[in-house]
Amino acid sequence: MPETELTMLETSHAYFNESCDLLELDDGMRQVLLNPWRELSVAVPIRMDDGGIRVFNGFRIQHNGVRGPYKGGVRFAPAADADHTNALAMLMTWKTALVDIPFGGAKGGVQVEPSELSEDELHRLTRRYTSAISHIIGPNRDIPAPDMGTNAQVMAWMMDAYGQSHGYAPGVVTGKPIELGGSYGREAATGRGVCDVAALAASDVGIEMRGARIAIQGFGNVGSFAAQRMEEIGAKVVAISDVKSALYDNNGLDIDQILGHVAKTRTLEDCPGGESITNDQLLELDVDILIPAAIEGVITMTNAVDIKAKLIVEAANSPVTYGANAILEERGITVIPDILANAGGVIVSYFEWAQNIQRFRWPLERVNEELYSIISSAYLRAADMVKERQITQRSAAYAVAVGTVARATELRGFI
Repeated sequence: MPETELTMLETSHAYFNESCDLLELDDGMRQVLLNPWRELSVAVPIRMDDGGIRVFNGFRIQHNGVRGPYKGGVRFAPAADADHTNALAMLMTWKTALVDIPFGGAKGGVQVEPSELSEDELHRLTRRYTSAISHIIGPNRDIPAPDMGTNAQVMAWMMDAYGQSHGYAPGVVTGKPIELGGSYGREAATGRGVCDVAALAASDVGIEMRGARIAIQGFGNVGSFAAQRMEEIGAKVVAISDVKSALYDNNGLDIDQILGHVAKTRTLEDCPGGESITNDQLLELDVDILIPAAIEGVITMTNAVDIKAKLIVEAANSPVTYGANAILEERGITVIPDILANAGGVIVSYFEWAQNIQRFRWPLERVNEELYSIISSAYLRAADMVKERQITQRSAAYAVAVGTVARATELRGFI
């Protein structure tokens, strides 16, 4: 266990090295798999509404493309620096390999607080960023998608900006509006996948999903859809939160009522139907399943000793720090890692890309069935390794993923 918390990039490297030790990979293969294939840093100047000019820092990091075109989101956030983007790109490589879809891993970002921009400024920023990276993206090269601070509208602008110089290419991005080639079920996919994996893991650790008590940190896209899906399958969501506040009711929250309140106010503050608590208190509730679906690093070496949930499902990227993970492991708390738990989004992005290539749209029923088939198969592959090697879910998931990419690297003759 480290004496201090590791950064997200250090954490990514640590888990990677552990999986390489487990797989007995040599130093040459480790270096090939660890280092990103391409790191692009761009200046993104735009004219602001007041007539002034601001220059933002942008990135697109393509970590590994041995298994197919690069795939990964575009994040508009102040923390979207090179190291952070690098770590997220690596996670995408392992995520796509674990769920066995034909992509590599990438991530992009612009260091900006999007809430401080007008819609016109955001539009100009998106187009300028897309233009700056357009020579390295494309339907068969690198396919961006929404992430923190971006959405379907931003993807529509990216598609159009790319198309201005490359022709009509809806498959250049995923997470688009339905009207522009988006897939049914894409918006709900990450949250739905979280629930599918949670149900499979719950069965393995002896939790009955019907009536199971669930706490969800984060009520954005992932958290809200996860809450709705949990309610549909009979679980009891007793706590939810957003960035400002958290809501708790031991008897279960009325998710539809809360969604209505958030639609009107855009916040959980002053929401009726539950007791107001803090985000920190939510994490330490005595529940069956805890779903951190907000930001990274919320479960730390400080609060890991107070976590009471039997099962943690990482809906966000890296919500459990490296040091906290070791503490939870010692305490016997099962953690389903992010590269599996939140893979529903990239799985349905794959479906969207395939539909764009085929020019044939799938019905929602097929999307949901195929999503379950792929994510459950990935869970079972990792679970088999857990039993075979007597290791944790995270170690198994990383070993399956890294082993898959290593084998593809050998087959293509890269090493």
